[in-house]
Amino acid sequence: MIMRFMQKVPAGMMLVPLIIGSLLNTFFPAFLKIGSFTTATFSSAGAATAMGIQLFCLGTTLQVRDMPKVLGRGGVLLLSKFAIGAAIGIGIGYVFGDEGVLGLSALAVVSAVTNSNGSMYLALMETYGDKTDSAVMPLLSLNDGPLFTMIALGASGLANIPLMALVATLIPVIVGMILGNLDKEFQKFLAPAGGILIPFVGLTLGAGIDLSAILKGGLPGIILGLITCFVGGSFIVLCDRKITGRPGYAGWAAATTAGNAVAVPAIIGMLDPHWAPYVGVATAQVAASTVFTAIMVPIVTGWWVKKYGAPKMQLSI
Repeated sequence: MIMRFMQKVPAGMMLVPLIIGSLLNTFFPAFLKIGSFTTATFSSAGAATAMGIQLFCLGTTLQVRDMPKVLGRGGVLLLSKFAIGAAIGIGIGYVFGDEGVLGLSALAVVSAVTNSNGSMYLALMETYGDKTDSAVMPLLSLNDGPLFTMIALGASGLANIPLMALVATLIPVIVGMILGNLDKEFQKFLAPAGGILIPFVGLTLGAGIDLSAILKGGLPGIILGLITCFVGGSFIVLCDRKITGRPGYAGWAAATTAGNAVAVPAIIGMLDPHWAPYVGVATAQVAASTVFTAIMVPIVTGWWVKKYGAPKMQLSI
């Protein structure tokens, strides 16, 4: 009964646990902090471990000959998301000035729209996509942080690119890929684990979401989430379909705001004091966009898959 219900919900194997985790974190946060295996398994503290294992198991399914496809698909998603976020944000800045429009500054828009939730993307690709779609996730992690926001706003500090964070994301995939290419039996044993971990990834991601962020961000935060999901997402999907010839579900899966993006306005404010007065409001709005897109994107992606198809569509409806 539970399994059938989750399969009927778009991306339900991830979305339902994510909502449960976010409700627990919002209304009963102490429960997730009692320690030991409970905290390690059901709180956001376990997200990195679950994701790392999932990436390792994913890596075992990759063949060296698949890498050109990974770079091709990932490059389109990465660059199109950056392009639309930079265009909207800088356009707002030039036309409406620093304070922006509808309560949204260029700082808030670029921070939210150019940063994608790699964990959400991977979970959706494990639900709907193929192994190449999933392998794109480490490449998308390039936009998870202040780098592209700094580039888009023309700020300084590009020498502080967190290259080791990218390397640390790639290592589980690379180690898994090496072992999977060396031993097909090892690959066969671990490959199913990527899908099995989806509910755990969803729950731990949700456990890091506080639904009150939507209230703090107010209406501008909701508008920012709508822009990130539907305006940014539509452009990414268009590029995904026209350039790579794919159905577009991966484009929607990338139309989120990363949790790490919440810290980006403050980082920009430290690097460029000109933006300091806008940091507080932008931070709340980006947080609202993070929560909004985490809930909306799986629904939109699931609807798109039913309409246009995906490699694992028959397993998800």
